Order: sequence, then C-alpha cells, then structure tokens
Amino acid sequence: MALHQEIKVLIKLKNQFDKKCKVLREKLPFDCIFFCILHALNQSCTSSTLLIWQRTICEKICNPDVNIYCRTGSKSHIMIRRTLLTLCACLVTIGTFAQKHSELQDTTINNQPYVILNNGLAMPRFGIGTFNVPGDSIMADAICFALKNGYRHIDTAHAYGIERGVGKGIKESGVPREDIWITSKVWPTEYGVGKTLEGIDKMLDRLGVDYIDLLYVHQPVGDWRGAWRDMEKAVESGKVRSLGISNFDAADTLFTAVNEWARIKPVALQIELHPYAQREKWQEKAAEKDIQVECWFPLGGAMSNGALFRDPVLMSIAEAHGKTPAQVILRWHIQKGFSVIPGATDHDYISENINIFDFELTPEEMEQIHELNKEKRFFNMSLEDKQRILTRAELPD
Repeated sequence: MALHQEIKVLIKLKNQFDKKCKVLREKLPFDCIFFCILHALNQSCTSSTLLIWQRTICEKICNPDVNIYCRTGSKSHIMIRRTLLTLCACLVTIGTFAQKHSELQDTTINNQPYVILNNGLAMPRFGIGTFNVPGDSIMADAICFALKNGYRHIDTAHAYGIERGVGKGIKESGVPREDIWITSKVWPTEYGVGKTLEGIDKMLDRLGVDYIDLLYVHQPVGDWRGAWRDMEKAVESGKVRSLGISNFDAADTLFTAVNEWARIKPVALQIELHPYAQREKWQEKAAEKDIQVECWFPLGGAMSNGALFRDPVLMSIAEAHGKTPAQVILRWHIQKGFSVIPGATDHDYISENINIFDFELTPEEMEQIHELNKEKRFFNMSLEDKQRILTRAELPD
C-alpha cells in the first residue's frame, strides 16, 4: 500500500473521520496526541517530508504486530490505534494535497499546472519532448537546461535512442529525482510476457533511475497484451508508477480492448493533437474513461513545415498578447486541460515554450482556435503498416 498512490482512498477515509474522531479520542488519548503531532506536521512540513511520514505510517498500519503509540497491547486497542493511524495518514495527505494541491489543476511549482490521474498520482501537464534529437550529448544539455529552468516532466522512449542522454541531463541538473516526472515507452519488439520486464530493466539502466513515473505501450501492434501484463508486474514491484497507451487511436477496438481487459487501467492516452487536429472524438472517449490526453506534435511537428505558425488567426492572437504563435498554441493546450510535451534542444526555444503561464487566452480566442480544427494530422501511418514495419524494427539496447 503506497499512500502517495491512494489519494482517492484517503478522501474516502477523510469522510469517515468526523464520525470516528470522538470515539477514538475517548478511548485512546495517547494516540490523539500522536494525531495532534501529525496535524501540526500537516501545517508545517514540505510535501517530500509528508510523503516520508505517509510511508512510515502506512508501514505501521500494515503491520498487525506493531504496538507503538499504544498504551496497551489488547487487540481492540491495536485495531482502534490502526484505524486512527489510517485517519492520521489521511489527514496528513488530504491536509497537504487538499490545502497545497487545491491549486493543482491551475498552478503548482513554477506556476505550472498538474493533473490528478485516475490512479491518484499528480502529473505535471507541461513537459519537454525528446523525439528526433541527434545524440546523447545534445539531449543531456537540453534536459539539464530545461530542468534548471522550471521543467519537471520529461517524455522519452526507447525508440528515440537518447535515454542515456536524458539520464545524464537529469543527473547534471541537480534537481532531485522525486521532483521529476519521467515518461518513457516500450517498443513492439520488446513486447511479450517476460520480454517486456527485461526491457524495463534495461530502460531503467539507460536512464540511470530506479523507477519510471509513466510507462506507455508505444504502439498498439504485436503482443501488446503480453507487454501490458509485464508492465502491470512492474507497477506492482515499484519499477513503474503508472501505465499509459500511446497511439491507441489507431482503432476504436484497441482502445476498448485495453480498457476492458487491463487489470491496471491506463492513466493517459498519448496521441497527435494540435489546433488543426483537435481529435474531438478521442477527447470524449478518454474523458469517459477518466484518461488524461497527452499531446505529441502539439505544434504540428516537423512534417507540418511550420503551418500552424503561419496561420493568420494564431498570428493575430499572438500579436495581441505579445507572444509567439507557438506560445499561443501551447497555452491553448494547457487551457484545454491537455498534457503537452513540445520538443526542443535550443535553449531559446526551451525557454520560450515554458513562458506561457503569464497570460490567458480569452473565451473568444479559445473559440477562434477551436474553429481551426480540420482533423488534419501531419503523421499518418495505417495500423496495417505499423504492424508490418514496426514489429520488425529492432532497437539497440
């Protein structure tokens, strides 16, 4: 039981607190002192300290032989104490996550928005993409610079060939690992029971980390079911914290299948999405399953040849705000509630991309951008071609 993954459970416990509090105080005044200490911690501790307290409390709750903080060893007192500790843990989490994270949908560290995923984890909605970067040294420099300038979400993949550079950049940045959200993806040639677990271990080694925050099935081809089963095992072992599906917009049946079949449900759907391809159908389907939409090619990608940047509507809105068309597009993504991961290695572009939290698009401007939708994707590959080509594309370790 990991309390940082159980916000929804803790909310339910919080609702029970008022009913139980009076009885618990009467029966175990010593534990109520412990409760008061935790309540004080709630008011003064940092989030990282609270996570440590959560884990500590959780360990004691899960261990029926623990008899500290209790004046007697009777089973009834131990049960009451364990209930109280559960509620204390609830208050520690809710007090901080509700008080300090009440702003999660709008602002957090560095004024960046977070989203609470369907497994209770808080993910930064703005990050840096790492697709099509020519080499580990360039990647390391970009990641290091991004992290030092406020980024806290990194999206990468085995297929991009730069995970070692990502890991090096993280290390050189000096930003604590626990403050960074790392997303990666397993490739079709790594799919299969046993095979995917081995691939995850190699991925962790390439990145130089102990766990991955969000792991995607990169493409819905080959033995993705076998891969998912191994990914679920990786979640249970602590090597991965959450699972997602990438490019499962290839067919309705694939999206339905994974949501009906998976034991651990996907928290995110990663698809191409931008003002020219707003993917309204997939926005609706994801919302029905409480799945976060994360957008690749949020600015159109290289295949667009900068078409979005030259759009008269976007240029006009950008001029009105003293921003660039790219910043307007990224701001649109954020206000729509998406997660967005624009790629960049140039320091100026990295800085420009994140400088979108000091203005807001008006409802009229949001509607103008909505009207640009043509459902025109810039990357198009049929599911049949993906099955034929990608399942044979072996990647180096």
